[in-house]
Amino acid sequence: MSGFVVPLRGIVAALALFANAAQAQQHDHSRDHGTHSEPPAAPAADGMHHSEMDHSKMDHSRMAQMPPPTVAVQEPRTPIPPITDADRAAAQPPAHGHEHGGEAIGYLLFDRLEAWNDDGDGQAWEAQGWFGNDHHRLWLRSEGEREDGSTSHADVEVLYGRPIARWWDMVAGVHHDFAPGAARDRAAIGVIGTAPYKFEVEATGYLDASGRLSARIEAEYELLLTNRLILQPMIEAEWHARDDRSRGIGAGVSKAETGLRLRYEITRRFAPYVGLVHERSFGKTADLRRDEGDGVRETRVVAGIRFWF
Repeated sequence: MSGFVVPLRGIVAALALFANAAQAQQHDHSRDHGTHSEPPAAPAADGMHHSEMDHSKMDHSRMAQMPPPTVAVQEPRTPIPPITDADRAAAQPPAHGHEHGGEAIGYLLFDRLEAWNDDGDGQAWEAQGWFGNDHHRLWLRSEGEREDGSTSHADVEVLYGRPIARWWDMVAGVHHDFAPGAARDRAAIGVIGTAPYKFEVEATGYLDASGRLSARIEAEYELLLTNRLILQPMIEAEWHARDDRSRGIGAGVSKAETGLRLRYEITRRFAPYVGLVHERSFGKTADLRRDEGDGVRETRVVAGIRFWF
């Protein structure tokens, strides 16, 4: 029995030595490769989880003093070139005499060239044009009527115009009457421009050698029904300070004319039209017409063309 116990004790001792050697080798391996093995997390005090920790005890002042993260600023793909002397010179207003619109050009418009055949044959015209630039213009205006082969009214104006405000020119010059009565010249001064809501306005005052003062105002508007179809209402009125019986004109508002014309622009420069025109005399002028056996109201259907170049 004793011979069997001795070898058994030797085997147990050998196994114990082998186990101690293996444990020592594992301890050395963990120490050399500590980055790959993490120690177990220590339990929180009083059994509190990490998410339940008191953040109020953290040093926030130190965190506030920390510099903000640096953000990289990217340069523009297309750098802005530096301003040169040539750029500064181009930004300056042009010198006098070389302003925009300094080149002289011309324009002539026949706004009305029409005829009618109601109680008798009749024709009428109204034209205006100018030559110059944005600051100096020579204006030419004319209008008149013919009835039954005779000229009932005709005049022409030559005026010099200068801008006085945006969209407005002041004009001054000479007005010449061909009919009715003997030819006569009058001084003229007025304004031409665009009123609010795009009303085209002409207002002119006249003074003749006898001291007779008169005025005429005309306003019209263009309503675009389509790109080519345009409706043009118009109103014109005359006023006289004194009677002029040789011309059948009385003091006050002598007459007013309203018109409604519908034109079709075949091109921007050429447009036929049809319209309805109503003319009425007032006050002493109406009395003078009655004395001559003429009517004080007239309504007519007209047809004509409008063109410019």
